[in-house]
Amino acid sequence: MNVIIANKYRDALADLDVEVIKKLEGEFTVDEIVETFKNFFFQKMILDITALKDYKNIKTLQQLAFSLATDKLILLLDGSPETSNPEYLSDLISMNIYNFTMNVEGIKWLYDHPNSYRDVAQYHQLDTNHQAAVTMSNNSDVMAPQEFGKSTVICFKNVTEGAGATTLVYIAKKQLEKNYKVVAIELDKHDFMYYDDKNLVSVSSTELGNTIAKYNNMDIVLIDANRSVSAEGLSNEVIYLIEPSKIKLNKLLAKSPTALSSIKNKKVVLNKCALTNQDVSDFEYETKLNVFFKLPALNDQSSNNKELDEFLSKLGFYKQTASSTGDKKGVTGLFK
Repeated sequence: MNVIIANKYRDALADLDVEVIKKLEGEFTVDEIVETFKNFFFQKMILDITALKDYKNIKTLQQLAFSLATDKLILLLDGSPETSNPEYLSDLISMNIYNFTMNVEGIKWLYDHPNSYRDVAQYHQLDTNHQAAVTMSNNSDVMAPQEFGKSTVICFKNVTEGAGATTLVYIAKKQLEKNYKVVAIELDKHDFMYYDDKNLVSVSSTELGNTIAKYNNMDIVLIDANRSVSAEGLSNEVIYLIEPSKIKLNKLLAKSPTALSSIKNKKVVLNKCALTNQDVSDFEYETKLNVFFKLPALNDQSSNNKELDEFLSKLGFYKQTASSTGDKKGVTGLFK
């Protein structure tokens, strides 16, 4: 069941073809809305933006996004110069508010086909000085990952709990910076502080786009995504990490039975992996996944991890030339 909060568009929303369990009409502060629905179960909240007091102030929307589950929110914008401004729309996306429209027909579309970041990426201004015009459409094409100058952006995301994305990003940064300019970014956590490295950056998901743009002089940007969804849409490549122990896999499937099928045909890496090649073949057969690479547990205090070199070479970062010193020769450029 759904809730509707309406004001200027109350008549149009009265005919909306969705099941409604509760409806509010008038103008309300964020605090009033949150207080009303904080212990109220609903599927979607359809919000006429004019029902929100001071809605033209983006800080009001920030407060709303902080207080409510943004994936349950569908915004009906009023088409005013403020709410149709490209920067306003970009700010909504930075708050993980992806479902917004300027007509009632769009609400029904978003109700049946919720947006992901890729569906709205074209409205996201990663450079705050960018003033390109934005034209909204209910059936907008999915946009390819953003380009950030010459940087190649690689995102690492744990599929099983504790699959090692943070450590892998740190070790990969150390390995790659022998030949490239590299920065690593972690989202919504501060684990990087324990490594004491100035090229390890911790920011919130909402700051990611501008942070990548800030480091557009880097050859490579590595991202420890944690639970961020927007990171995937901002990356040239996404690596999905699985620790293939029985307990980790069973815990994952108990919590989310479709977790493995959702990454079918994506770049899967078995991390902290002790499986034999035959074991990996069996894993692929049972899960219907294609394993891109398997990595053993790596020494995060070493500057020369042979298996990691092989993985990075397979990604296309450099042609590996073995040497006793571990130096890389024959650098061929970035993954494209």
